[in-house]
Order: sequence, then C-alpha cells, then structure tokens
Amino acid sequence: MKEILDRVDWQKCELLPVIVQDVENNEVLMMAYMNREALELSLTTRIAHYFSRSRQRMWKKGESSGHTQTIHSFNIDCDNDTLLIKVTQKGVACHTGRRSCFFTELESGKSNSDIEVSSEAMYGVIDTLYHTIQERKNADPSTSWTAKLLSKGDNTILKKVVEEAGEFCFAYKDSDESEMIYEAADLTYHMLVALAAKNISPDRVKQELARRFDMSGIAEKDSRKD
Repeated sequence: MKEILDRVDWQKCELLPVIVQDVENNEVLMMAYMNREALELSLTTRIAHYFSRSRQRMWKKGESSGHTQTIHSFNIDCDNDTLLIKVTQKGVACHTGRRSCFFTELESGKSNSDIEVSSEAMYGVIDTLYHTIQERKNADPSTSWTAKLLSKGDNTILKKVVEEAGEFCFAYKDSDESEMIYEAADLTYHMLVALAAKNISPDRVKQELARRFDMSGIAEKDSRKD
C-alpha cells in the first residue's frame, strides 16, 4: 500500500484533486480532494472517501445521504498530482440533489439539469439551508434577500445576528412559545449567513459540540483560559 500511496507527489499537493467519472457513461460527476488517509481508505474499501476543506475533516461520500460511490478504477495524471476515479454512483453526486455537480452553464448562468432528489431529505434542513445560502452568493441582490444581505458586508450581517438574538430574548422574556420558535428560526438563519460569509460549514460547529460531550461544562470553560 505504501508503494502505491507514494506514487502521488504529496510534496506538491497535500490535498490531491480528484475528478470523479461515472463508469457507465464517463459523465463527470464531481471534483473533490483526498489527503493520504482518504486515498488509503478509498483504495482499501473501494468506497470513495474525501477530505472536506469546508468541514475540515475526512468524510465518506454518502455518509449522510446514503449516496455512496463504489470505485472501479484509479488513474493518476502525468504529474502525479491529480487523480481520476471511475465510480458507480448510488443516487446523485451533488449536494443540490442533481446527478452531477457541473449543471450550470458558465456564460448564461442557467442550469442544464433538474433536481432529482430533495437535498433536505439527503442532508437535513440546516445543511441544506447553509448550502442554499452559499449558492445565493452569486445571485442577483435585487431578487434575493440573502444575496443582498451578503453584499452589504460584515457590519450588516452581524447587526442582523444581534437584532435577531435580541428579539429571541424578548420572546423568551414574554414566555411566548410560538414567537420564540419563530425568532429562533430567524436567528439560526442569520447565524448561518454569517458562517457562510466566512465559509465555515455548520458541520464544524457540530464537531465542536460533539467534542464537548466528552468533558463537563466547567472543564470546557476552563480549557478556554489562556
């Protein structure tokens, strides 16, 4: 295994770009990255594993959605720094619910592919909302509130977070259950906008919360000191 892994020029690329093709029709499904550990797991299991730059962790393709990729072949390019794999795709490859990630025409900006699977059903509402916010970065601010909010910059984004947090507190103070739920949804949305502006996936927040399960609240607070 070491001999195979060492064929990659890891000094040139700590994260190896990977082009993913459908084994049946050679359709390009997506492009992702593998670190050494992800490549070794992919070679061993023949199931695609990648390193997510947004999540800052390794992930098995389809771990949330069930839309896994079974690998049939690995090919490396002439510079030993890019990989091409051919896979059997279960379900769809793109987080938007489309078969391929390459569904937008560059010049017109139009989609040339229909959504096949609900992304909310695949990933849950928080991740779906985050990805939708990311997509709105390229939308017209005159037609998209999210795009307008992002275009106004940090001060406006943070002002909305503070404003919605305050409104949630007032609803809590009034013991208004329905208003608390409504304002909590607004606050969650605006926090996700702030995270998306800095390209921080909510998965990393989940990782931090999971880390805290292993320590008491007092110990977690103490760990922040100095």
